[in-house]
Amino acid sequence: MARSRDESSPLFAGNAAGTLRLISYLALAMVLMVLDHRNGWLWRVRYAASAVVEPVYRLANLPGAGMRTLTVAFADRKLLTEQNQRLREDLLLANARLNRMAAVAEQNQRLKELLDTQHSLELNVQLARVVGVDLGAWQQRLVINLGARDGVKPGQPVIDAHGVIGQVVEVLPTTAVVMLVTDPAHAIPVVVERSGLRTVAYGARDGSGMVLPNIPLAADVRPGDKLLTSGLGGRFPPGFPVGKVESVGLGASGMFRAAQVQPAADIDRSEDVLLLHDQAEPAGPPTPAAPSGPPTGLAPAPGAAAGGMPAAAASAGNPPSAPTPARTAGTAPAPAGGAR
Repeated sequence: MARSRDESSPLFAGNAAGTLRLISYLALAMVLMVLDHRNGWLWRVRYAASAVVEPVYRLANLPGAGMRTLTVAFADRKLLTEQNQRLREDLLLANARLNRMAAVAEQNQRLKELLDTQHSLELNVQLARVVGVDLGAWQQRLVINLGARDGVKPGQPVIDAHGVIGQVVEVLPTTAVVMLVTDPAHAIPVVVERSGLRTVAYGARDGSGMVLPNIPLAADVRPGDKLLTSGLGGRFPPGFPVGKVESVGLGASGMFRAAQVQPAADIDRSEDVLLLHDQAEPAGPPTPAAPSGPPTGLAPAPGAAAGGMPAAAASAGNPPSAPTPARTAGTAPAPAGGAR
């Protein structure tokens, strides 16, 4: 239904009064715009209006900003979680490689020490690796990766780069059992390096080391003395380090002194050991020594020596003995009692 002319807006009325009012409003707006542009009179009004309207804008923008913040937060958290997981894995891998390199370096050092020991002593040895350990209170045993197929025999001495570890007590096809010097059932003849005292070192009953239970009261044994294999019994070659005396005291019986000994070998740390084989004995009698004497060029001729003997004796003041008649080849001297 069309609106009547009287019901229309008075601002857009068709009469002259409405048109004049519109022109007045436009002129006022233009004047205010020019004055505000040149003098800045309305900036305070705009400042106050913006302070009033800004919270409304923020409140209207709050849902969108919240959604963006949550999206960024979840995306950053996921990214940080993935980066943290990757860094953790890289750290674990780097630590594993570092530990492996340290273990390999330590193993190379031990093998170098064993090789130096073999070369310095010129021993007939066989390298073996420890594959099992039994370090209880009642027995001290190791299992090595060599057996009867590799030529291992019961009773073979076992050493490392620092000293005697023990001896083979059981041989299987591919492995062997080694009794340590700290085993309560083990005994080894030793000699005190400083004083030369010979005795026997036994494994301690608690497996903590070795003991010397039968030291004479007058024997010269002090803490710090080094013990070497004496070679008695023929099982262990002489001269190998066995241990060091830690303390010396009166034994339980009161008739002997007893000493606590710390093993020289790395009993609880050795991973590679050396098996000693029998040393090759020289075949036949020993080579005779070269005769000693003056140089051949300065020795007198045989004839000159025989002819000059009486003259030398006379010059010394002794009467020359009667010359002995020369014997002819194939004749024998007459008997002292005359010919029969």
